[in-house]
Amino acid sequence: MMLYNIWNRRYTGSKYKLSNWIKELIINNCSGNSFCDMFAGTGIISYTMLENYKTIHLNDILFSNELIYKAFFYNSEYDMNKLINIKNYFNGVKINDDNYVSNNFGDKFFSINDARKIGYIREYLEINKSSLLDKEYYILLASLIYSFDKIANTVGHYDAYIKNKEIKDKFEFNLITPYNTKMNNIIISRKYANELAISLNEDIIYIDPPYNSRQYSRFYHILENITMWKKPKLFGTALKPMPENMSNYCRNSAKKEFNDLIEKLNCKYIVVSYNNTYNSKSKASENKILYDDIISILNNKGKVKIFDKNYKFFNAGKTNFTNHKEFIFLVKVF
Repeated sequence: MMLYNIWNRRYTGSKYKLSNWIKELIINNCSGNSFCDMFAGTGIISYTMLENYKTIHLNDILFSNELIYKAFFYNSEYDMNKLINIKNYFNGVKINDDNYVSNNFGDKFFSINDARKIGYIREYLEINKSSLLDKEYYILLASLIYSFDKIANTVGHYDAYIKNKEIKDKFEFNLITPYNTKMNNIIISRKYANELAISLNEDIIYIDPPYNSRQYSRFYHILENITMWKKPKLFGTALKPMPENMSNYCRNSAKKEFNDLIEKLNCKYIVVSYNNTYNSKSKASENKILYDDIISILNNKGKVKIFDKNYKFFNAGKTNFTNHKEFIFLVKVF
């Protein structure tokens, strides 16, 4: 029986391979009992910090990421045997009728049969939500996301599907592995970082914002769509809904947004991840905030230490990066 861990998904900018390095830097240079992951993404950094901090706060603007955090981290009851029985039912049921997922994404992002089953499972979870504990609902929906993400006909995001390719039936529903967080105070929020900053009081705040113009709500529109299940009208070749939940960190105002965020933070330490994609051959992949801008802004907040590591950037498309490094700016606040 396969059980997905939190890092078992394809996600642009994932810090999975850097997580232990980042953890060591934070543990060795910061003190405190509470940790906030403001742009939590996959949630891998918060997972890595579970044993080191009593309070862990995960925040992200994507609905799908918020749901995934609740499935993996929330301290609430669930019946694993019940979930296994539902999993077995999902894998055994045969679906011949079309639905929202198959009508829109069948023979594009998924085979038609896989799309029918994905749509059926999502509708089943909504119809039967009242018979599930909250944690069980979160686990099953997150498991659906991880299961279809594994077999999606994409290069790792949903900005496009791979054309002129035979799409075989490959979908299998498998469960995620919920984590034991009974020793932690887990806080989960879905807020724009600059709005959240006003109310934060954690000791250490980790910041890993988007670096370029690629909006995550558009890159992962199918995950967002299936999570919210509002069944919106879709447009274009990639079958996206109307734009919403867009980040200013992916726009030319990114430097201003970052400065505003840093000014608002009330904490002991600020840790900023940054990778140097400013030499990208793709305009969409170029950094919106420059290295020197980050240093200048952080110097106004406290004493800055800089660490770097050579790192092969996760690139799902045709963009080439040379001499790529991951930087960590670690600020002891004045």
